[in-house]
Amino acid sequence: MSKSLNHIVLLFACLISSYAYAQNASGPAKIQVNLGKEIAPMEPVWAWWGHDEPNYTYMKDGKKLIAEFAELSPVPVYIRTHSLLVTGDGKAALKWGSTNAYTEDATGNPIYNWSIIDSIFDTYIKNGVKPYAQIGFMPEAMSTKPQPYRHYWKPGDNYNDIYTGWTYPPKDYNKWAELVYQWVKHSIDRYGQKEVESWYWELWNEPNISYWKGSQEEFFKLYDYTADAVKRALPTAKVGGPDSAGGGQGAAGRWLTAFLNHCVSGTNYVTGKVGTPIDVISFHAKGAPALLNRGTQEQKIRMNVGTQLRDIETGFKIVASFPTLKNLPIVIGESDPEGCAACGMATDPQNAYRNGTMYSSYTAASFARKYELKDRTGVNFLGAVSWSFEFEDQPWFYGFRDMATNGVDKPVLNVFRMFGKMSGARVETQSNRQYSLDSILRPTNARTNTGSIRSAQTDIGGLASKDLAKKTAAVMVWNYHDEDIQAAAEPVEVSFNGIPAKKVKMTHYRIDNEHSNSYEVWKKMGSPQNPSALQIAALEKAGKLETIGKTQKLKSTDGNLVVSIGLPRQGVSLLQLQWQ
Repeated sequence: MSKSLNHIVLLFACLISSYAYAQNASGPAKIQVNLGKEIAPMEPVWAWWGHDEPNYTYMKDGKKLIAEFAELSPVPVYIRTHSLLVTGDGKAALKWGSTNAYTEDATGNPIYNWSIIDSIFDTYIKNGVKPYAQIGFMPEAMSTKPQPYRHYWKPGDNYNDIYTGWTYPPKDYNKWAELVYQWVKHSIDRYGQKEVESWYWELWNEPNISYWKGSQEEFFKLYDYTADAVKRALPTAKVGGPDSAGGGQGAAGRWLTAFLNHCVSGTNYVTGKVGTPIDVISFHAKGAPALLNRGTQEQKIRMNVGTQLRDIETGFKIVASFPTLKNLPIVIGESDPEGCAACGMATDPQNAYRNGTMYSSYTAASFARKYELKDRTGVNFLGAVSWSFEFEDQPWFYGFRDMATNGVDKPVLNVFRMFGKMSGARVETQSNRQYSLDSILRPTNARTNTGSIRSAQTDIGGLASKDLAKKTAAVMVWNYHDEDIQAAAEPVEVSFNGIPAKKVKMTHYRIDNEHSNSYEVWKKMGSPQNPSALQIAALEKAGKLETIGKTQKLKSTDGNLVVSIGLPRQGVSLLQLQWQ
């Protein structure tokens, strides 16, 4: 076929596709929830969080947020944090933390001090939360290049300034292994074997970039010594890695593949035999927001959910390509709209999306596609860590990627409260306004406005569950678009079929500018940086998940029910049904 004819055929196909999309998009968005068609268990893959600064964990607002995580989730939450083995005085700072777990005396003998790590893990255990225990980073006394060690980074500084002495390989791999062994043994002594068996241990963070200053082979060696030490202390412990940056695309994919090849068929640096134990596989996936038309009246933020989902897709495919590993659990160790949680909107204005409903709708729409990618690739997807916690004693609504500011919950946390109300089995949903997974995964093209979620229409879709044991069903509905623009509510018609009762109660939860939104309330107060006690109480109330109206009593006809709502752009609703 000639190039010109090929071009005509392609153009015709695009026109047909555009016409079909326009036809589907006319009139109200229509979402069909088929409660009779189960897809898979409603796995709580969302019940995972993480952050850079471990010492925030046991501070006032850190304790409060961890308790809220535990309260909203029907299953134990897992938390991952950096710097659990870093040397220092335990004082928190942006992108820094320390526990002083390991030092040495004048003759080089180890001194172990678990008090700060205990404060962190005690906070977890007290709330029924589990550690996704990150083994890192390098203690000062053990680093091959210890100086400089402590950094003093702040937003706006060169990001590379953070990579100091804690990023280097150990002087002695046996000393490193003994540190890991002693930590696991101490954990068993303090919390009991059964509890520690429920944790996951993982080595380091993003060793394929500057978080690791050694070679790839040196990291593989570190992993072998680490895994061996964990298993010597507790043979039934679950250990893994590598929490590499960038998912499976490009060089990141080659790095992840090389690590898995080493675990399967490489020579173990400790035993000299083939292979290394691995019980969980982890990699990271990030989106890529941008600020368009900076400094003009047309300035706006544009997200790129497609980039994050392509990271996940390729990472899943790499794991699935290893026959002996494809059934191992996968944790996306950081799964976020972009990279730097501590980069606020003052220095990185593209991150201003984090305070309002943009972060909420992005989270709803992206997690639904993570479930789709699990179904498509057939992998054992265990969890996706939202690298978003809280920053103690920082300005109100500074634009950090966090779940709460000064103890006040942001809108995004309410999406997780919605997830917490979904259980049982995922069931089939169809929408005439939901972008297909394949269209989102295409690389973005500014000329044709394709890839990710960039076309004229917003993405109005649904994720639904049914729990016969609890006699409940729920559907999460979002109105998302990559461009952070507010717009009036669009009509959405939600049709349920297969309801196993003639009478149901329906509760409508909502996140938008008027509901479950502390940020909008704060702005209406005049954006105070020193709010009064009464203002803080009002903000805390506004940060909780709200309903639209009261619970309604409805009747189904032959198991069918139609509910009509209006959903603003970047809004999220949860319709929860209950029956007797």
